[in-house]
Amino acid sequence: MVQLFDDERIDFLLADESMRIIQSPTAFAFSLDAVMLANFASTPKKKGTILDLCTGNGVVPLLLSRKTEAKITGVEIQDRIYSMAERNIQLNDLEDQLNVIHGDLREMKPVLGHSSFQVVTCNPPYFKTPSNREQNQNEYLTIARHEIFCTLEDVVKACKLHVKPGGKVAMVHRPGRLVDIITLFRKYNLEPKRLQLVYPKAGKQANMLLIEGIRDGKADLKILPPLYIYKEDGTYTKEAEEIIYG
Repeated sequence: MVQLFDDERIDFLLADESMRIIQSPTAFAFSLDAVMLANFASTPKKKGTILDLCTGNGVVPLLLSRKTEAKITGVEIQDRIYSMAERNIQLNDLEDQLNVIHGDLREMKPVLGHSSFQVVTCNPPYFKTPSNREQNQNEYLTIARHEIFCTLEDVVKACKLHVKPGGKVAMVHRPGRLVDIITLFRKYNLEPKRLQLVYPKAGKQANMLLIEGIRDGKADLKILPPLYIYKEDGTYTKEAEEIIYG
């Protein structure tokens, strides 16, 4: 049995209770964003390599392991959260398929090389942070949510560095950064190919976007149908239920 620290707990990751995940209300607990990203990302079925940047407690690699046999590497900068990811791999007996690296995504070239992965996924910090007073008082959450250790450009640059030519990069972010994302994708030769907006419910503004680009790809962006999470009565839509519960 893996060891827990401070306020950590073990939750079931999936409805079928086949996977478990260590979480912490003060350090890191995964959100719907990670579930949507893992579902959206294109992955090889059998052989291949996948890189997950800003991996947190390893939730995206854990979810991806359900739909691919490819080797998956996560990168996480925060020491305590990296430890959670490492223990989550052990908890689910996935050491043969998954591994996690403690480090800065801006400095991974000596470790990971370049053009090494077929797929790169990322759930990066969403918010710019113009002043200290606007940061979350919880250091873990501040780093996870705000561009403290990496900017959006740092993230896109790292994705381009590590994905193979013709490989795919999938990201979840906020709709307000869409123009920035597409601009940076183009700057680093990641051609946007698929885009989907996620809405809390019909009649509301989108609060999440999923985007996938291909390194050195040709221009041909497909806008996927909108994804609604909740029906009017507050229950999950059929599409959301299938993604969340399998």
